[in-house]
Amino acid sequence: MKMKHWIACLLCLFCPFALQAAQGDPISLETLIIDVPTAEALDRYQASFLTRAYDHGTVMESIDFGVYPRINIGVSIAAHELVGSSDDVRVLDPDFQVKWKIYDGSLYLPAIAIGYDGRRYGYGYDEERFYSDTDEYLDNRKGGYITFTREIIVPGLNATAGLNFSDFDWKELYWFTGMYYTIADKIGLLAEWDNIRNVRDSRLNLGMRFYLHPSLALDAAVRRVGRGDESERILQIRYVTNF
Repeated sequence: MKMKHWIACLLCLFCPFALQAAQGDPISLETLIIDVPTAEALDRYQASFLTRAYDHGTVMESIDFGVYPRINIGVSIAAHELVGSSDDVRVLDPDFQVKWKIYDGSLYLPAIAIGYDGRRYGYGYDEERFYSDTDEYLDNRKGGYITFTREIIVPGLNATAGLNFSDFDWKELYWFTGMYYTIADKIGLLAEWDNIRNVRDSRLNLGMRFYLHPSLALDAAVRRVGRGDESERILQIRYVTNF
C-alpha cells in the first residue's frame, strides 16, 4: 500500500482521538443533520471530528474548528475502497468547508448562516449513475449555501431550510430542507430532503442519532431512500472537544 494510503488510514481512524474531551463536554450544537447544514456553528476553541463510512468501502474524515466566534473552518479527506479486501485503495482529493453564523435568531426569526461545503459523495459513477471505473461523483459538492434554522412546534424539534449553488454557479441552484428531533437527550430522529431542483436529482435521507456520551454521537442513516441500487446505508461517528 502506498504511503498516502497509510496516511489516509491514520487520519480517518485516529484523528478523533488527537484531542481529549473534558468530562461533560457537550455536543451542544447540531451543525449538520446528515448532509444538510444547519445554521448552528461550533463554539470558539471547539473541534469536531466526523468519520463517515459509506458505499464501496469509502471512509471520509471531516475536521472542523471554531476559530472565531460564529466562524468555523474545516477540511475533509476520504479513502475509496479502504474498508474491505480491495487492492485499489484510492485517496480522493481533499475538500474544505467553512461556515459563518451571521444571525442567532429571535422569538420570530430563525438563525441564519452562510458557508461553503466542498464534500462530494458516491465516487466512481458514470453519467448513467452506474458504479464503474470513472473519476466522477454521484453527488456534486454543495458549494456555497445559506441556511435557516429554528425550533418549531415543540421543544427539541428543529427545522432547517436553505439553498445552495455548486461551485458558485447560479445555473446550478438547489434547495434543501430537513428536521431533527431529540428525545430525552439520548436519541435523535433525522430527516432531510436535499438537492431539490427536480425529483430525479433530489435526495431523501433518513436516520437516527445515538448519543453515546456528552461528546460522542453515532449516526445510522439511509441516503437516497427509495432509489433502488442508488440507496446507500451510512454509519458516522462524531466527536466534539475543545482545543
